[in-house]
Parts: sequence; C-alpha cells; structure tokens
Amino acid sequence: MIVTAVKAKLEDIQSLRALFLQESNFQVRYNACHERGWTDSYLLTADDTPIGYGSIKGQERDGRDTVFEFYLVPTLRKESRVAFAELLAASGAKYIECQSNDALLSSMLFEFARDINADTVLFSDQIATELNVEGAQFRPRTRDDEVFHHRVEPLGDYVLEVQGEIVATGGFLTHYNPPFADLYMEVRPDCRGRGYASFILQEVKKACYSAGRVPAARCGIGNKASRGALLKAGMKVCGFMLLGHVRPREIV
Repeated sequence: MIVTAVKAKLEDIQSLRALFLQESNFQVRYNACHERGWTDSYLLTADDTPIGYGSIKGQERDGRDTVFEFYLVPTLRKESRVAFAELLAASGAKYIECQSNDALLSSMLFEFARDINADTVLFSDQIATELNVEGAQFRPRTRDDEVFHHRVEPLGDYVLEVQGEIVATGGFLTHYNPPFADLYMEVRPDCRGRGYASFILQEVKKACYSAGRVPAARCGIGNKASRGALLKAGMKVCGFMLLGHVRPREIV
C-alpha cells in the first residue's frame, strides 16, 4: 500500500472533514481558520484512494507551519503513522498543535513532536446550576447601556446589572463547528470576587442553548479566576491545547 499526501482545495476534503467533526463531537477551536482562508489542506490517499486529510495553519496568521487537523477513516487507522509522516514531509510543518480530546492527532503529537506544552484549558458543559445573586438582573444589552471599558473580552450581547450599574457583560461566539459556541464574559474590575462571573456564565449558557447551540469555553491555563468561574457555572475541563515542535525526521 502506497500512502501519499497531496495538496488539495478545501472542497476536496469537506466530506472527510464532515466525518472528522461527526466523530469528534466537540468544539474545534480553530474551525474558523478554514473558512477564513488561513489554512492549507492535504488529501491523504492509499493506492490513489482517499483515506483522510491533514490541515495546516500558521503560528502567525499568514504562515503555514502547524498541523492542526488530521483524520483517517477508521478502517485504515493502522496507517496513521505512515500517513502522518507523509503529511509532514509534504507540508514541511514545524509544529503540531492539537486538542488533547482529539485522540488521533494527540497520539501523533506524542510520537512525532518534542517540547510539548499546554497553554489553554478547554471546557464543555456538565450540569445546570442554580446560582443566584441578590438584586442582579441579567438581560440583553441595549444601545443606551453605559458599559465599562473592556480590557480582554468583546463587549457582550448580555449584561448583568446591579443597582442600576452594569457590573459584567457576556455572550457566546458562533464561528465554531455547529452546534458548539464559545462562552465569554468580563466583570468590571472593582466588582470582581462577588460571584458575578459564574452567575453571568450560568445565564449565558441558558441563552446559548435557547439559540440552538451547545456551550463550550476556554481560558489560559494560569487563569485561576476564569477557571473557577466556569467550573462553578457547571462547566467541566474536557481537554487542553497542546503544542509541540516536530522532531527531526532521522529521529522519527
């Protein structure tokens, strides 16, 4: 069996990518990179029959140096190592970046990469919570709302109002693989530590489900405050973003 990796158009791998998304059933962090034109893709074949694909993005937006998606049809997973080596050779990728809940690419990461580290925690929903903050009103943001300056997150579509003042905003982003969406929130600096973060996340989760989306989230691995708020709002850790340097071929 001769396995090859040939550069292809996005439409050439879409049917295989649909299988990848169906099997994964989790939020794919870099899903939007494809539709934004920030990727190169390679069709993997065995004796000229398509068996999978690999996709490359850049550590910088315009680069193409990082494998971030890899899929083989289940019946040919025994060829994973050979196919991945062909993908690396064809693309010249220097890095492998993956979600630890992506079992196939994670296994390739640990076999083909060195200096592996994690910088981001991934969350999925676990339970419905019943948090309550006395006097707090959760509602959609209006044009007339006076909102505090945001330093990290976007201006949310929803606000948390206490005694006539907006103390937090939040929302969910939908440029991920359906049905998943990404929760975000920011609390006014002088109002932190009062339970507002977990409460607004709880309410944004409800709005997310009402919009036909499944909530997911992420935060920096060292961000204890955000991690705590997400866990308190009923989310659970489901993985980590992993990055490693491709080892020299003579070692592989």
